[in-house]
Amino acid sequence: MKKGISIWAFSDHTPEACFSLAKECGYDGVEVALGETGAIRYDSTREEIEAVRRLGESYGLEFYGLVCYDCWKYSLASSIPENRRRAEEMIAKQLEVASWLGCDTILVLPGLLECDGEVVPYDVAYDRGLDALRRLAPLAEQYGVYIGVENVWNKLLLSPLEMRDFIDRVGSPWVVAYFDVGNVIRDGYAEHWIDILGTRIKKVHFKDYSRADGTINGFTDILQGDVNYPAVMAALDRIGYDDWVTAEVSAADGDIPALLQRNAAAIDTLLNK
Repeated sequence: MKKGISIWAFSDHTPEACFSLAKECGYDGVEVALGETGAIRYDSTREEIEAVRRLGESYGLEFYGLVCYDCWKYSLASSIPENRRRAEEMIAKQLEVASWLGCDTILVLPGLLECDGEVVPYDVAYDRGLDALRRLAPLAEQYGVYIGVENVWNKLLLSPLEMRDFIDRVGSPWVVAYFDVGNVIRDGYAEHWIDILGTRIKKVHFKDYSRADGTINGFTDILQGDVNYPAVMAALDRIGYDDWVTAEVSAADGDIPALLQRNAAAIDTLLNK
């Protein structure tokens, strides 16, 4: 497995600052983000994006996953047609930009139950997300980039059985799982999700979570919460996973270098490096 860091771990998102620190702390690659501002924007030209890729390569880093800053703003499940269209356009742009960066996977949300000031009925949100991903799957194949559906606190796809069946119902090998081990700990067990999702898992987020907290503030550094990492690593081994593991963490005290170093060391421990 290779060790990556999420761009969201950095307070300074300028590429030079992020890439230099990531390399200094021993990461092999960076999970980057597309947004309205910054170095990787919706309106960036291919030449500008490829310049970012070359900059990363100059630090010996790889790009493998592309997330989107606006994934919580525009939902595939929205009852507003314009917002659903915007969400699909966003994913289409992610696919294109990912292909320019050399990323083989993008992260998407299947839909939000709470969006645009209303609560979308569960079955409606499910069907809207499913239909959208079926439309987008051929584009993913065209670009050679996987659409990775993440398990998040969106009140949708609440069990590994449901996520497994949702991905299978899309019916494309280009729609996979972008699995976050920490996001399931409040209500379940990451190792169960891994065994059930199996080879559908294309990318993995590492972080930790304290069940005693029970809120959004319960997320913590890797190996500092209730994720059973020995069981997680055994489950990843059972499904033959040998791709990227990304530290998706943040520093409450703002000490980003210490954050990166702590979690790089934790991942090294788990990977027996």
